[in-house]
Amino acid sequence: MSISVLTLFSGPRAAGGQAGAPVTDLVSFSRGPGLGTVFVERELPSGGVSAYRAARGNGTRTFALWADDQRRERVGTVVTASAGGGVARFDVLGAHGELIGTVTREKALRGRGLRTRWTVRQADGFEAVGFKGRIVWWWTWWILLPLMTIVLAITVFDSVPGNEGGFARAPRRIRWRANGQTPLEFRSKNDALHLHALGVDWRLGAALIALLRSFHSGAWDAAKK
Repeated sequence: MSISVLTLFSGPRAAGGQAGAPVTDLVSFSRGPGLGTVFVERELPSGGVSAYRAARGNGTRTFALWADDQRRERVGTVVTASAGGGVARFDVLGAHGELIGTVTREKALRGRGLRTRWTVRQADGFEAVGFKGRIVWWWTWWILLPLMTIVLAITVFDSVPGNEGGFARAPRRIRWRANGQTPLEFRSKNDALHLHALGVDWRLGAALIALLRSFHSGAWDAAKK
């Protein structure tokens, strides 16, 4: 039974990237701890959208978490502590800059395994490790790969630098393990993050689902405006 289920919804952006427009991307909490809704916005560098899109190709991400779509109250921030060589580490900060936790992504074959590895550490609690996709589904995927040539071609045309691709990379479920427990689980059905433990900080959960969805096909933070 999940304590809470987090889902990211991406809304339409203002024409021309109008300054001061309401934030439209949001994380919805189905129940349990949290604000019910947290609005997520990428924070652009001095070079604007083009510079952000260029930097995200090596894993860089920077998000603001807001309590409302008018940016009246910041509840958290996600910043890139380091990125390169297929490994990126992100710090999740609270409203006053305090460290809530860290999220580390190690790309498949570039980090410490054959699958993409996500490590989540809460500053005052657990450290959990999860791998993208189950081994059995990866074996199935490799066996069927010759039949998926067309799908792979479509994925290439549909891809954005820094994303993980679409249907051709189907195994995406992640279960995080910590001391024999499963505090977190990402299910590819509905692209939802399930919090199974009361001790998980809801801000860390909001940051994690935003990061996960930023590495998928059609990433919410890859818009050109």
